[in-house]
Amino acid sequence: MIPGYTHLQRAQPLSLAHHLLAYFEMSQRDWERLGDVLKRVNISPLGCGALAGTTFPIDRQYSASLLGFDDIYHNSLDGVSDRDFAIEFASAASLIMVHLSRLSEEIIFWASEEFRFVTLGDTCSTGSSIMPQKKNPDVPELVRGKTGRTFGHLQGLLVMMKGLPLAYNKDLQEDKEAIFDTVATVSGCLEAMTILLQEGITFRTDRLNQAVAEDFSNATDVADYLVTKDVPFREAYNLVGKVVKTSLAAGKLLKDLSMEEWKALHPAFEADIYAAIAPATVVSARNSAGGTGFEQVRIALSRAQSLLQLAA
Repeated sequence: MIPGYTHLQRAQPLSLAHHLLAYFEMSQRDWERLGDVLKRVNISPLGCGALAGTTFPIDRQYSASLLGFDDIYHNSLDGVSDRDFAIEFASAASLIMVHLSRLSEEIIFWASEEFRFVTLGDTCSTGSSIMPQKKNPDVPELVRGKTGRTFGHLQGLLVMMKGLPLAYNKDLQEDKEAIFDTVATVSGCLEAMTILLQEGITFRTDRLNQAVAEDFSNATDVADYLVTKDVPFREAYNLVGKVVKTSLAAGKLLKDLSMEEWKALHPAFEADIYAAIAPATVVSARNSAGGTGFEQVRIALSRAQSLLQLAA
């Protein structure tokens, strides 16, 4: 398990697999977007001429078929001046980098002394130039930095196209550097992150288990518990707020409150409250479709494996 956050504040405990599967879902959308972009990349401009077509009796569909294109440009002006496909690709690539950068940011947090959720291997980190005790998260930092480079290429393509009259203009040669460098940058980042995830990161399960047991992220489950005892949620919500304040003032966590203290807060509390707010119970109980409950995570893992096999 791992603490879940909203606003970078502890929210509710999660299955670690559920957290990582969120990035699988992002990657699956990236994969689908690239497939969709391909439909508009694989169009043949051959035969459009300089802008008006050609006087020769060529069969454009035949030549496109021989070269493996799915279709032809149906307007010669559009065929020589279209760069939508390049912009779409750069946009899809930028979203890939957004997702890699978000994961990088979390790994950087997790590897810090304040979190200590993961340890980075030597293949994906280096020591400081003057501070020997440090292990810097090279791969996620470099990926995070190169995200801006990819964004820049997308912006460059958009600005290049925004004022161009039909048909071809020399400005369009600027698309080459943007596309080639985007391909090289994203491919390298994907390879580096794959190595990091496969062999460069170790999750410190002892620290993760400690983290989910030392906060108030189970407070919502106290309210849910009261609702099962026929206490209206609004009343339960307000009561739990008081419980947390009382616990903080006493320097205690919810799990440390005595039965007498629970009863003093509301007579509906019984001895089963301790099991109800245990981290594993809290995670397991969220068993709605797409939730963090362990059964749902098993279903999600099976779905992910099936999608990966289809993509292979």
